[in-house]
Amino acid sequence: MSIDSRQVAAGLLEAVPFARTLGIEFVEVAPEAEGGVRAVVRLPDVPEHHNHVGGPHAGAMFTLGETASGAAVLAAFGSVLDRAVPLAVTASIAYQKVALGPVRATARLGRTPAEVIAELDAGQRPEFPVEVEIGTEDGIITSLLTVVWTLRPNR
Repeated sequence: MSIDSRQVAAGLLEAVPFARTLGIEFVEVAPEAEGGVRAVVRLPDVPEHHNHVGGPHAGAMFTLGETASGAAVLAAFGSVLDRAVPLAVTASIAYQKVALGPVRATARLGRTPAEVIAELDAGQRPEFPVEVEIGTEDGIITSLLTVVWTLRPNR
């Protein structure tokens, strides 16, 4: 699988303009084993993003993680966007410690794209988790986010 990170970033930022409001940067969108996809996005450290304890606001952290998950979904399922719409179904985040400085979110699909597309091909509305680790640039994990996505078939 070949992935054009710039195309994924441009597509996501066009489809979801809210992600631009935080200045989210796309670091990497790359294939992984078994057809999986990894997406890494970055939130710059600016005072406008800070909360009362000096780290990024919880809403900014959530948006960063959800954006990373969306990038992984777009990269993995771009070939079926003419017949299905990706939608977030549920999300759960666990804030574990304060993040200071720039923050990165790394998203990975919880199922292989082949499994999900097979369900779509069978006329189902597949659901699949995207697991996201959010942390500092030196690798300290500060939050964990799971977003369950679906591909809603166009009818």
